Amino acid sequence: MPNRRVSKSEFKAKASEFFRLVESSGESLIVTDLGQPTLELRPYQTDARDPLDLLRGSLLRYDNPMDPAGEDDWAAAW
Repeated sequence: MPNRRVSKSEFKAKASEFFRLVESSGESLIVTDLGQPTLELRPYQTDARDPLDLLRGSLLRYDNPMDPAGEDDWAAAW
């Protein structure tokens, strides 16, 4: 069912069937209105990444991590 397209009227008549189909296959479904794509129905995916993975690579360089933070350092952060 890759990129399967259905009209809005067909989707309305068989919505629960299409929900089950998308859920079981994992493929998306395009709903059209007058032949133009208007909606995409796809399985929900959580962003279950480790929070540290989101931060990885965000610190570019920190030369002296053991030095105390000075007044200017705090002012620059805000």
